[in-house]
Amino acid sequence: MSKIKILVVEDELIIADNICDTLNDLGYETTEPAINYTEALATIESEKPDIAILDIQLSGKKTGIDIAKKIKEKYNFPFIFLTSNSDAFTVNQAKEVMPPAYLIKPFSKEELYSSIEIALHNFSMKIGHMSDENLIIKDSIFIKEKGFYIKISFDEILYMKSAHVYIEMILKNGTKHVVRTSLNDILQRLNDKFVRIHRGYIINTKYLEQINHTFVKINNEELPIGKKYREAIVKRLNLV
Repeated sequence: MSKIKILVVEDELIIADNICDTLNDLGYETTEPAINYTEALATIESEKPDIAILDIQLSGKKTGIDIAKKIKEKYNFPFIFLTSNSDAFTVNQAKEVMPPAYLIKPFSKEELYSSIEIALHNFSMKIGHMSDENLIIKDSIFIKEKGFYIKISFDEILYMKSAHVYIEMILKNGTKHVVRTSLNDILQRLNDKFVRIHRGYIINTKYLEQINHTFVKINNEELPIGKKYREAIVKRLNLV
């Protein structure tokens, strides 16, 4: 479980530092600010941010719009455009890459927070929506707790258990999170490491230690296996 990591691309360092300080106050994690296209791509490669805040006007030939195009083409995560210029030409340029959110300088702490929430939500809507409280982007689920999204990588999840209209998500560090969705809905959004073993359970096969006719063992914990699921699981794991 980790905080949402944000890349800020802004060539005025004082402004960049102020944005990062505000983001940290809001409970987000930030990378070192990037001041141009080259630095931004290097940071994306090394830090793998969850979302980027891109100033449209940057020093040099490449703009924030160029960075946005590269993100859409190669990295596929949400971004917000930041600009002090709201003229029609700039807005039309920005629209070409369909940003999930747009911020005009100067902006308030509340506007920054709202833009991040909107960007994450809109991006998740494009790739398959779970609920207003939970989003899945790439290989992580974002769960809203106390008004903020927290990020849980799929690799951190041991198994999920149905609990009426909720599921309990058990992590390898021993913590548990309750998510409002169903096993059917979430299974469609997870990667191929996850498999249903029972009408009430989904497991992460990465942590599968043992399987027999009645149970599987995950992290020394025995979970029931349903008869109709066992054959599919065995085939899936190439055990026959």
